[in-house]
Amino acid sequence: MTAFTVTLEPVGALTDEAFYQLCQANPDIKFERSAQGELIIMAPTGGESGRRNADITIELGLWNRQTQLGYVFDSSTCFKLPNGAERSPDAAWIEASRWQALSPEDREKFPPIAPDFVIELRSLSDSLARLQAKMAEYRDNGVRLGWLINPQDQQVEIYRPGQDVEILNAPAELRGDPVLLGFSLPLTSILT
Repeated sequence: MTAFTVTLEPVGALTDEAFYQLCQANPDIKFERSAQGELIIMAPTGGESGRRNADITIELGLWNRQTQLGYVFDSSTCFKLPNGAERSPDAAWIEASRWQALSPEDREKFPPIAPDFVIELRSLSDSLARLQAKMAEYRDNGVRLGWLINPQDQQVEIYRPGQDVEILNAPAELRGDPVLLGFSLPLTSILT
């Protein structure tokens, strides 16, 4: 299983509304769109990746419920980044005032905003190079903190604006400060 990229040029390009409608008409298919307008069809994850991703989203959601600092989004949420790409991280978080500044219409469809924080969890079907490029794209579009969790290699790559990628080997936990004040993600069940 892998992601497939479909180039629509020179046949035509999908408008934002057409891309949204395509996604709505095919809810069982996970689509993304590159900044160049290419349609990306994502493979579904297997059981272990689904379990790990659920654990990540639960931990982030519980922290956010306690702090009420923002809003948590699951892997079904597609964000329109400033460069025009429409991406769905495995988990995301946006600070409350930034989310509330969006119009109700913008919040309803594919929000035109880069999350403050994203997590990508590498599954067996994911290309590491493709995920690294996606993480760099998040960072270059305003994401303040990104974690690429790679169970296959027992590593985590940390992405921050204006900094080199930090690589951690088999960390026991990750801390989200200062972007996610007080958030820590235990990795024992995620990296195994």
